[in-house]
Amino acid sequence: MEKLLYPLWKAPSLSGDQFRDELLHLLAPQLTEIKGVHGVRICVVDSAVSAAAGRAIESHAPRPDAMLSVWADFAGAAGHWEPLIDAHVSAKTAYLVTEAEPLVSQQTHPSIPGERLYGVCQVVFMSPPDDMSRNEWLTIWKDSHTQVAIDTQSTFGYRQNLVVRRLTEDTPVCFGIVEENFPPEAMASDHAFYATGGDEALLQKHMSAMMKSCTRFIDFQKIDVIPMSEYLVKPVVSL
Repeated sequence: MEKLLYPLWKAPSLSGDQFRDELLHLLAPQLTEIKGVHGVRICVVDSAVSAAAGRAIESHAPRPDAMLSVWADFAGAAGHWEPLIDAHVSAKTAYLVTEAEPLVSQQTHPSIPGERLYGVCQVVFMSPPDDMSRNEWLTIWKDSHTQVAIDTQSTFGYRQNLVVRRLTEDTPVCFGIVEENFPPEAMASDHAFYATGGDEALLQKHMSAMMKSCTRFIDFQKIDVIPMSEYLVKPVVSL
């Protein structure tokens, strides 16, 4: 099975909430009926995450309005579902990725298919500095930074998507895409974001540790951070 990630852009005439409803109620039912599509998730910038606007970072304007995850038998069959996507967006790009899930959100906050998941999903597009090898980047991210992120933040879900290839010529270069689930209070509160319980000294310690770790392997001139609402439309069923 393969996972595809589609950053999506809405028509200018639509609000974030209208775009969300179109994706959930019109596109999603079509996708779930396609043979060979085993899972669908939609993350979208809507009014429910407006309080998190201050956490957004935009290096590649305009930032996507949503991100669609599709799990399918074969990425080469995308011609069966991409025309359906195109009918509901003004633009899209596409990545083929491999997924790891160091923290499984379903274990603490189970989702009901089609309903909004608790909290906020922070979607991050990132790449290493130009002078860093891919192997060194992977070693730092996977073998070191992962635990730092878990230990210093209030995440209850953490998905790491390693980009295997870009599927369209206009898809920006990106090495990794992260999906992090935070409690709703983390949208506006640093203490809630960094799991400090209101302790100012601990906040500074966690922020410093996280930033120090990130600067080891992330080029901050290329990063995009987008708070979104998450909807797991069709869970992948393990065999």
